[in-house]
Amino acid sequence: MDKINLIGKNHAELKKICESINYPGFHGNQIYEWMYHKSIISFSKMSNLPHSLIKILKKKCNMEILEINKSFKSEIDNTTKFLLKTLDSKLIECVSMIDKNRHTVCISSQIGCSVDCSFCATGKMGIIRNLNTGEIIQQLYIVKKRIKQPITNIVFMGMGEPFLNYKNVIKACNIINNKNGFNISSRKITISTSGILPKIKKFIQDELKFKLAISLNASNNDLRSKLIPINKKWPIEDLISALKKYKFNKYRPIMFEYVLIENVNDSKNDAKLLINILKDINCKINIIPYNNISNEFNRPEILKVEKFTKILNESKFSFKALIRWSKGEDINAACGQLVTENES
Repeated sequence: MDKINLIGKNHAELKKICESINYPGFHGNQIYEWMYHKSIISFSKMSNLPHSLIKILKKKCNMEILEINKSFKSEIDNTTKFLLKTLDSKLIECVSMIDKNRHTVCISSQIGCSVDCSFCATGKMGIIRNLNTGEIIQQLYIVKKRIKQPITNIVFMGMGEPFLNYKNVIKACNIINNKNGFNISSRKITISTSGILPKIKKFIQDELKFKLAISLNASNNDLRSKLIPINKKWPIEDLISALKKYKFNKYRPIMFEYVLIENVNDSKNDAKLLINILKDINCKINIIPYNNISNEFNRPEILKVEKFTKILNESKFSFKALIRWSKGEDINAACGQLVTENES
C-alpha cells in the first residue's frame, strides 16, 4: 500500500488521519505545526508525539519533498532558480529573489501551462498536470533549506495558471498564511492570473484576502486576444466588471501586470487606453519590460519604458504605475522565462 504524504494536508485532514488510527485528533494539530511552522519533516524529531503514534506514522505515512535537480545563481542580482523533480519525474521551477530585507519566492502551480500567452516561455510547453498542494508547499521547504534569509513574500507567478488549479493553490495559501503554518501575512501572498473569470468571481465571492494580480498586457481586446488567447472567452470589460466587486481593494489594491513589448503595446495611445480602462479601480500597475524568450518580440528602450509609465502616473486617477525590472534574467528566472523539458 502506498504511503500517505502528509505535506500538503491541512488541519482537518491531519486530524482525520490521527483519528483513523485511534489517536486523538489534536495530534494532527501538533503534526501541522511541526511540518509547517517549524519545518520539521522527520517524525522522530516531533518530540511531543507519542512514540507509539510515531511508529505507526512511519509505517503508514511519509513527508517526502521534491528533489533538487539543479540550482542556478544569478551573477547580476541575489536571485536563485531551482529546477525541481517531482516523484513522477516531472520538472518544475521556483525562484528565490532577495532585495535587502525582502525575500520573495516565486512559486509554480502547474507543470507547464495551457493559457499559451505568446510572450511566455512556459506557455510554449503546453500543460502536463496540476501540482498538488504538497508539491506547491514543498517549494518553500527547498528554498528554506538552501537560503538562510527568512521568506517574507510569496508570489504565484511561476509556471502555470494558478486559477486553473484553484483548489490546490488556495489550500496551499491557507497553510502558508496560517499562524501555526508558515505564518506569512495574507498581504504578502500574491496570486497572479491571466484572467480566468469564473475563478476570479469565486475568489471575490469567497472573500479571500490574498493579494490579487491580473496579467493584463494590453489595452484593447483585439491585441489582448493575440497575446493571451483566453481573452476571446473572457474579454477585458468582463474582467473589469467583476473586479469592481472586489471589496478588499481599498486596503489591498488590485495589481495589474503589463508586460511592455516594443511596437506592440507600448505606444502613447496604448497608455491612454489603459488609463481609461483602469480609471475607476483602486489599483497598482506593474510595468514589466519584456524579457526575451524568442526573436518574436523585443524589449522597448529604457526611455520609452519610462515615458509610458510617466503618462500613466500623470493621469488624474488614483492608481500608481511602477516599472518592475525582473530579477534573474541571466539564469532565465525572470518573468515569462520559466520553462522545463518534460515528457507529457
